[in-house]
Amino acid sequence: MIESHKGNPATRGVAEFVANLQYEQIPEEVRHRSKRLILDALGCGLFGANLQWSRILQDRLAILDSTRNCAVWGTDKKLSAPHAALVNGTQVQGFELDDTHLLGILHCGSVVLPPLISIAEGRPGMSGREFLTAAVAGYEVGPRVGICMGNEHIAQGWHSGATAGVFAAAASAARGLKLDTDKTVHALGIAGTQASGLMAAQFGSMVKRMHAGRAAQSGLYGAQFADAGFTGIVNVFESEYGGFCTTFSRSTDRFNIGELTAGYGKVWQAMGVRLKFYSCVGSNHTALDLIREFRAARPFTADEVAKVVVYGPQATVEHSGWKYVPQGFTAAQMNLSYCVATELLEGECFVDQFTEEKLTDPVRMALADRIEVIHDPAITARGPKFRQMLRVEVHLQDGTKMERTREIGRHKVEFSSDAEVVGKFENLASRVLPKAQVDELCDMVLNLEKMDDAAKLARLLARR
Repeated sequence: MIESHKGNPATRGVAEFVANLQYEQIPEEVRHRSKRLILDALGCGLFGANLQWSRILQDRLAILDSTRNCAVWGTDKKLSAPHAALVNGTQVQGFELDDTHLLGILHCGSVVLPPLISIAEGRPGMSGREFLTAAVAGYEVGPRVGICMGNEHIAQGWHSGATAGVFAAAASAARGLKLDTDKTVHALGIAGTQASGLMAAQFGSMVKRMHAGRAAQSGLYGAQFADAGFTGIVNVFESEYGGFCTTFSRSTDRFNIGELTAGYGKVWQAMGVRLKFYSCVGSNHTALDLIREFRAARPFTADEVAKVVVYGPQATVEHSGWKYVPQGFTAAQMNLSYCVATELLEGECFVDQFTEEKLTDPVRMALADRIEVIHDPAITARGPKFRQMLRVEVHLQDGTKMERTREIGRHKVEFSSDAEVVGKFENLASRVLPKAQVDELCDMVLNLEKMDDAAKLARLLARR
């Protein structure tokens, strides 16, 4: 038991929200949105099953651990609960396809769902309503941690999906286990001390894919260990020495701890989660949207382009504005020049545009060299809400110059239609599972409140 709550109002406030959240308290629009977010994440996870890095983890973990009780999505394999959470989280984040919360700078589904589904498999009988409630808890907590930390966190080189992500995972897992407030405090404290993830992983390694998986696993450990009576840091957010906020930010004026508990029950952060329709880092989407707008207004080919100049905030320049050098799929999907060149050449920037041959295609690389990314201090000065604001200039060989500014990509402003959500899910999932199973899974997720046992989700996510 926790003897004093005086030193942990934020940590305890988060825990109270998670432990006390009820299905009936969640507005209908949030339930509706959350089911679409879940469907999208599961589609991303299924597509990720056959990626090289996913297969390496699947095969090596099967050697390291003989426990076989939780499904590896999109396969006929099973692993232990924590290792399934690790692999499934990696698969969801495996190809830069999954959701994003703009202000929280967090991919939510990849950390919220893998631990929760592992719990549902281990404890049959969790209703669809309980599953959805636990998922919403994770979608609410994770972005708040990211908002609390602000742009400074990722600017220092921390990958927020891996750091803030552990709290989203712990929240969904704790609610899935129906932990009380005190045990949820410990779950957060156990998960928080495992937080880590370095942004240098974006420059050409497989390990960035694993950041979400490790966060999902850490959150699962946090909840399961707390359930057993293991204790964590009870003031994991507040502690002045070694607390999450002070450790992961250079100074106390760079984070806002009040954001951790702001607006529970009034502001629903799940409504701020958006979906991706380009297979690349979210900060590139605004530029890709603008390229499509330019072409709609005045069609032109890649050969007609003399140069493209992209002006953006410092965060975009550092995150994706570096010179493209072939270093694997991660580097290509994170790099703005490569993605714009790909859109110009193919009119698309989705999964089929990233192959071994295309990563080193001389034509694509030469075009990427004609795409400049330049820091615009005026955009940076506008603050975190304008983190994806870009001004793009397209200069054609005939002297034509086109210029537009967008504050954010279209799908970051408008949530996707049901047809778009289902279409993307079917596109990705059908590459791994038969159509009848894809249809059944889609119907089950969109009607979660009618499901009697959430373990059915795991069975439908497995290849039969």
